[in-house]
Amino acid sequence: RPTNNMIKEFLLKQAVKHGAKNLPKEQADALSLAVEKNPDLFAKIAKEIEELKKQGKPEMYASLDVMKKYQKELQALFAK
Repeated sequence: RPTNNMIKEFLLKQAVKHGAKNLPKEQADALSLAVEKNPDLFAKIAKEIEELKKQGKPEMYASLDVMKKYQKELQALFAK
């Protein structure tokens, strides 16, 4: 089972890879806090993105599809 830090590092790497390297500190902190609040959700998201990529879907589209699927959960985490 991945640790919180592993999940956080993975997500931050993904954000940097997809052009979010200029993410304001407060948004980066919010992402880190959200991962700490619900690491299982982010582990599930990462796993599903990887599964879609293995099926041949480009990473950006895989990420968007999975994020849409969990949109309500993500909005609830970032709203707090």
